[in-house]
Amino acid sequence: MSKKSSYKSYNKSGTYDGYRVQTHFDKRGHLREVGVEKDSGAAASAPAIAALIDHTLLKPESTAEQIEQLCAEAAQYHFGAVCVNSCWAALAAQKLAGTPVKVGATIGFPWGTASTAAKVAETRQAIADGAREVDMVLAYGKLKSGDYAAVAEDIREVVRLAHKHDVLVKVILETSMLTQDEKVTACLLARQAGADFVKTSTGFQGGGATAEDIALMRAVVGPDLGVKASGGVRSLADAKKMIAAGATRIGTSAGIKIVQEAEGEVPSAPSGESGY
Repeated sequence: MSKKSSYKSYNKSGTYDGYRVQTHFDKRGHLREVGVEKDSGAAASAPAIAALIDHTLLKPESTAEQIEQLCAEAAQYHFGAVCVNSCWAALAAQKLAGTPVKVGATIGFPWGTASTAAKVAETRQAIADGAREVDMVLAYGKLKSGDYAAVAEDIREVVRLAHKHDVLVKVILETSMLTQDEKVTACLLARQAGADFVKTSTGFQGGGATAEDIALMRAVVGPDLGVKASGGVRSLADAKKMIAAGATRIGTSAGIKIVQEAEGEVPSAPSGESGY
């Protein structure tokens, strides 16, 4: 019997805009193989891509002027949301008032090491300031310590508050810091705690989104939770690869470039582009 056939594996597949991904997992959810195919006749849809993008600026040195520019760009290009550090949620909400662009604020960013009470307080303030989504960083140090109850409670308390206000919660796993088993566990804990999304990365710990991690996360959380690819998604090809693997949201500072590529334009250099 070959090595491949010795695994008690199962298959997952998905399609998006002419792309098809086929993934093979063993019984523990470990990714064994992933393939992405493209229909050469399929055209990219700029509006569809734009609606999935969280236009992102999370550098700690970001200024009010840069946040205002980010919001103007999000409105112009019809991005689904902006993602900013929570101290900028009020300004972003003010600048995006009257537009369909949502404001997303980070919680416990970028290390996930704040106490649960601090994360809840930050969430409460971000919601009061106008955030309609929060991207909270998993307490991955506690996950790696095996303190799963603390990790689950951390997520659950943020979810409880956010959902009272119809605010979505995305849980950032920081996949570059986790083993395969820890990624699976983190996804399961986030799902059981009631999160709306699992998300790959902060962009501050190296690594970033990979099609393999997205496919694994999608397989673990199933079809009902969102999966957000963030970190290193800088081109239309990158974005479509992540979507094909199961992502339903893209966090990037290169959103303008991606939309311009989808429209067939020569992309301009993204302002403030970072590793995110």
